[in-house]
Amino acid sequence: MKKLLKISLCIIIICIIFLTGITFYVGNYLYDYTLNPASHHTLFENMSTQKRSDSTQWLDTHSVNVSIQSHDDLFLHASYIEQDTSVYVIMVHGYRGTGASIISPIKRFYKQGYNLLIPDLRGHGQSEGDYIGMGWDDRYDIMGWIDYIIAKDKKAQIILYGVSMGGATVMDVAGEDLPQQVKAVIEDCGYTSVWDVFQYHIPMEKWQSEIALHMASVVTRIRAGYALEDVSPLKQVQKSHVPILFIHGSEDDFVPCEMVNTLYQSATCPKEKLIIEGAGHAQSCSTDSKTYYSTIFQFIERYTKK
Repeated sequence: MKKLLKISLCIIIICIIFLTGITFYVGNYLYDYTLNPASHHTLFENMSTQKRSDSTQWLDTHSVNVSIQSHDDLFLHASYIEQDTSVYVIMVHGYRGTGASIISPIKRFYKQGYNLLIPDLRGHGQSEGDYIGMGWDDRYDIMGWIDYIIAKDKKAQIILYGVSMGGATVMDVAGEDLPQQVKAVIEDCGYTSVWDVFQYHIPMEKWQSEIALHMASVVTRIRAGYALEDVSPLKQVQKSHVPILFIHGSEDDFVPCEMVNTLYQSATCPKEKLIIEGAGHAQSCSTDSKTYYSTIFQFIERYTKK
């Protein structure tokens, strides 16, 4: 009997060691593939080298570099463009991008005469950080930038604008307790949750991807300090009191268009929705720029004073 008990105990210990090993192997692989800034993997097609260089040059020419310290003592960088207005737009880039990667909307907002603050999210560009926050820890960083603007101008009227992961970021911010200077949020092709968008892309059966994501979440909590299931713009917009404009391309094959409908329906704040027909992921601004920008600027005018 004692021998059988010892054998059973050994089997249990071996199984635990095996499952722990598998969890950390799979979890670290998914983490490094998706959330490690040092990884060269990307889910998006990169800008051409020339276009990236031109975008960076334009931004460098028209802006000054500013910085803040994050709540966890990271150096955070942003480009700042000052104009003669009390309206400030914080423009948030997407996954593995930088401020310069959203240069097209930056130029249009600049032409409209707004003050622009264009941060590099943690782990991106000139900002410090050894993991990608997927909008979650980034929400605190954006709140830091909000405080930075208010310290400069107590009468600031602040708009949050974000594309893709940047859209998720500004939705995450919207669910927090914000100062009255934050007037509205504009999100373009953000996701309902990290869990949903990762599961959409993992080429497995749902039950298999659930297991893989739970493994990745264990590692993410250890290495980045948050769990994948925590990151839910869907839950955040349900708490928002700030007006939100939801934008999405009908042909988005990275963040499915159905997600914007779920987000819009869940939001209890003043809200609007714009679907750009025929637009792919993060392509709404170029597919129908007239409708895109006229809708955005009218939305901003509705919630700000000249």
